[in-house]
Amino acid sequence: MSKYLLLSHSNHAGLKVITERGAAYGDSQMHAMTFPFEFRDIESNYPIFFAKDGETGQFYPLALLGFERDENLYLNDSGWDATYIPLMVERNPFLIGFQQSANDPEGEKTPVVSIDIESPRISETEGEALFSDSGEPTEYLQKVMQNLQTIHQGHEQSKVFVAALLEHDLLEGFNLNITLNDGSNNRLEGFYTINEEKLAALQPEALGALHAQGFLQAIYMVIASFSRVTVLINRKNATLG
Repeated sequence: MSKYLLLSHSNHAGLKVITERGAAYGDSQMHAMTFPFEFRDIESNYPIFFAKDGETGQFYPLALLGFERDENLYLNDSGWDATYIPLMVERNPFLIGFQQSANDPEGEKTPVVSIDIESPRISETEGEALFSDSGEPTEYLQKVMQNLQTIHQGHEQSKVFVAALLEHDLLEGFNLNITLNDGSNNRLEGFYTINEEKLAALQPEALGALHAQGFLQAIYMVIASFSRVTVLINRKNATLG
């Protein structure tokens, strides 16, 4: 179970983070949240779909990594077999949070970095150090903090992107039936994608607005990424022997 604590040199000076990829480090996941700004890299490796948060009802984009719970078909004995790893995977075992200043309880909250001290990536003997001997963040931790800030901005971008898709009724649920080499039938369901007919029927003004927001390219990357389902199927078949 995760246990996130505010990261500080005083409490975590000796901690290191193992950056290898594998099931033992929590990388066996069926999908990972993604953001429009990274769709170019995601599309070249993974199918991009949308899911609905069971608690909030909000839609969010994701990179599909497998067909079953806790299945990541991009993992092998050598690590993660792809040219790009989603930022929401890369950021583990860190989270960005926001803390109210004790001196200014009514002021704006300050972003802070939290670390999951129960993560299997945490070590005192191997991995990337978080702080230098002088107590400064290492180059590795600086990159982590930069990625967390980028993710925070990505969440805001995704909200606007999804709102635009819903405004034009461009999201639709879909089911995908897959027959594997061993004859077994699998059904992928519960996800959403772009309704291409409604996209094609949009008026020039609507297309222009999506383009101005930088979302038209993202939409076409989602559509293009569907071809990566075949890659996933081939990877799945390869596991069957």
